[in-house]
Amino acid sequence: MRTLLIAAILAVATPTLATPVQAPVTSATLADATSAPSGRLIIDGATWRCEGDSCTATGGANQPATRACRRVVARLGEVTAFSWKGTALSAEELAACNA
Repeated sequence: MRTLLIAAILAVATPTLATPVQAPVTSATLADATSAPSGRLIIDGATWRCEGDSCTATGGANQPATRACRRVVARLGEVTAFSWKGTALSAEELAACNA
């Protein structure tokens, strides 16, 4: 009985080796790489970092991808691709975002 109790306690106390959950991707491809910031830039709580015309972000407010895109375009310029927390914008949504 004591052995069973100890085994139960160890089973509960031992952390599981589950695979970590990956955060959804947030990224933008700028039409003009010269508009990319040289360091980090915070927009709506998301920390953006760019290399060339490719930018990625971590964090950020819960908001629709279309709104997030407009906020990024206002600060960084036109984008040719945009994904916010796993939601990629269509060609029509990108056109509206860049307008």
